[in-house]
Amino acid sequence: MCGIAGLVLRKGQPETALRLRVGALNTALAHRGPDGEGIWADAAAGVALAQRRLAIVDLTPTGAQPMVSQSGRHVITYNGEIYNFPGLRHQLEEQGVGLRGTSDTEVLLEAWERWGQEKTLAAINGMFAFAIWDRQESSLTLVRDRFGIKPLLWFETPEGVFFASELKALLKEPTCPRAIDQGSVAAYLRHGQVPAPWTILEGVNKLEPGSSITWSLQDRQMGVTAQATRFWSPHTAMIAGQTKPSLASFDTLVDEAEVLIGASVERQMIADVPLGAFLSGGIDSSLVVALMQKRGGRRIDTFTIGFEEPRWDEAPHAAAVAQHLGTRHHTLRTSGRDALALTDEIAGIYDEPFADSSQIPTLLLCRLVRQHVSVALSGDGGDEVFAGYERYGWGLRLHAYQHKLPLALRRKVSALLSATPLALLDGIAKLSGSSREHPGHKLQRLARLAASDSFVAGYRQFLSQTDNPQVLLVDKTEHHPMAYHDGVTADLSNPLSRMQLIDALSYLPDDILVKVDRASMSVGLEVRVPLLDPIIWEFTAQLPYDRQRKEKKGKAVLRAILQKHVPVDLTERPKVGFAVPLAEWLRGDLKPWAEAVLTSSSLVKDGIFNAQAVRDLWMGHLSRQYDHAPLLWSILMFESWRRSALDA
Repeated sequence: MCGIAGLVLRKGQPETALRLRVGALNTALAHRGPDGEGIWADAAAGVALAQRRLAIVDLTPTGAQPMVSQSGRHVITYNGEIYNFPGLRHQLEEQGVGLRGTSDTEVLLEAWERWGQEKTLAAINGMFAFAIWDRQESSLTLVRDRFGIKPLLWFETPEGVFFASELKALLKEPTCPRAIDQGSVAAYLRHGQVPAPWTILEGVNKLEPGSSITWSLQDRQMGVTAQATRFWSPHTAMIAGQTKPSLASFDTLVDEAEVLIGASVERQMIADVPLGAFLSGGIDSSLVVALMQKRGGRRIDTFTIGFEEPRWDEAPHAAAVAQHLGTRHHTLRTSGRDALALTDEIAGIYDEPFADSSQIPTLLLCRLVRQHVSVALSGDGGDEVFAGYERYGWGLRLHAYQHKLPLALRRKVSALLSATPLALLDGIAKLSGSSREHPGHKLQRLARLAASDSFVAGYRQFLSQTDNPQVLLVDKTEHHPMAYHDGVTADLSNPLSRMQLIDALSYLPDDILVKVDRASMSVGLEVRVPLLDPIIWEFTAQLPYDRQRKEKKGKAVLRAILQKHVPVDLTERPKVGFAVPLAEWLRGDLKPWAEAVLTSSSLVKDGIFNAQAVRDLWMGHLSRQYDHAPLLWSILMFESWRRSALDA
């Protein structure tokens, strides 16, 4: 796991100048790779590649990067892990290739040179973002892994192409665009993150998951910006699976899934450094830890984070699972005071505005884990791959009734619920026996879904923090990354698959994986996600609806596997998730900081936010009649990022 950066210019430059420019980018990525750094430059070609190294496999100099192929034709700078590299190495050796070291980098590089791009990308299994310079063809190719676990950003100017693992590195390049993309701000307020392919800056792009992009510098002319192409998509994999649905019994599917997940866990346990796992005590992380413990041959170190507020605290459940499995368990507790201590750091760590408040416990957890190990496995991806989100159940029920009630009636009910104060809805729900947190907020979101003219449009709204971010903004422009989902998902056979696919294309890579990557890499920790193996996704794509969900619960297959290893009573409970009590924190420990930002005169000077609308939002939240915590946190994180990144 590493940080990478590079530049390819239309005109050659002295090697010293190239090294200085790319070195500035590389230095900004030091947190991603504390174990070493490397720069390769070709003055005549105007090319410089750089890497910060986090040594996980092959700790010797033979694993250092950037790495030049044996023939000298290709040069790679690479971030990630190829989990099946031992098998690919064997194939290369059978073809007469004598490898110099034991790293997966060399296997990837020599496979690319001998097998070509298409065959190599089809063969590798892992998380990765890399750049390859072809000295013979004078071309640069950027590649990102199938699910988007590892990041890669780029921009192009008349001078050339620049890329890096993080935006903060690109901002060290004087020619990097610095104008805020107003369409990205609106999309950010809607979703809590800036969705790919955009970034918060105009002209700076994210390479999308499962994609590659190539620039050719033949005759030193790049011409029109190259177009990214997909080499894998969860959509095409899901379509392929549903054309050949599995006819096996549920028990057989459970056994097959356990073999696949176990193999993925085993592949991802390969490391030459200490290794552990996140453990929340839920289905996904408990299963990953159980399979690790079964294969590890020693006690696995497990880690969890707990909250002072009991209703949010899952630490006791995690400890019970750890005790049953026999792991060496570690717990860290956090509070609003801990969150306040992080407010000055978060914006810099998350690289661009990012407002999933579970970033706080994730960051604290990663800091705890890094004190003990260099690699940790997590259960992320289980909800998307095995249909586990609670909202899928709500979506299915609403889909069944959506066409039974007239749209006009549904919209009237939605408008009524949306206008009702949350405190009143919460009270009504609790009188009716509901034990859920903030049931009124959920009712309002479900009402928006039910009032939509299409199921996918409704689900998009369900995933949104607000229906109308423009109210808070001066500029009304907005990028709509999910607008194509109606067409993309139209050929899927059931609404469950459509919801899974939307999440796999958007929420998973733009939120979940960003959150974990930035938090873990800020302390030089590698986090692996064995449930996000394309082989497992392709397997679940073949599962009929009634194999994915049983008794109105998702993750039926995972639950059945876990019951072989952990008693049901230790893991079957209402899901809390990794959220924090943000609404109360903003009215408590975080209130002075939030008030200073949200009522600052700089909001007016920026010309981005409607300052009065922001103040009204804040006062409405303080009144306890409304829960505006997600939107307020988005504004706070934006302002913190802008001040640290652009005003510094």
